[in-house]
Amino acid sequence: MKQTQPQSGKFPLLPKLIATSLGVGFLPLAPGTWGAILAIILWLPLYIWASAEVTLIVTAVAVVALTIAGTWASSVSERYWGKDPVIACVDETVGQWISLLPVLPSCPWWEILLSLALFRFFDIFKPLGIRWMERLPRGYGMMADDILSGIYAVVILVIINTFIL
Repeated sequence: MKQTQPQSGKFPLLPKLIATSLGVGFLPLAPGTWGAILAIILWLPLYIWASAEVTLIVTAVAVVALTIAGTWASSVSERYWGKDPVIACVDETVGQWISLLPVLPSCPWWEILLSLALFRFFDIFKPLGIRWMERLPRGYGMMADDILSGIYAVVILVIINTFIL
């Protein structure tokens, strides 16, 4: 695969805001964790005030919409910041929203923290084929590994909700 040099010039605002999850990617420590925490903060009003059905539908729609926008913005970010820049954390926001899909208002609040811990575990250590997903080109690879990390977190949370709670 041909490696290109980062492009110089002014990075357009819209893809920059999307790629950095509204700028949290610029925070100095652990931008991926901040991207996941932002996802929880944006999602909490659903958990607190919406029904289980509304929470699930809105979360799923947000995942699809931000996956599309995030793939585009991540591809743009690579042109300015190089391959898989750490400040582009929209992939963590999407992955965290995916991991929240089974955490409905009827679930205990600690599942929110467990979804974060599970998602970040899979995202950081990249077992079970997650690392392979990074090989996809441009924004697809940036997003795909976090999507799969979120899916693995969902599987564990569904098992917990089905057999333990």
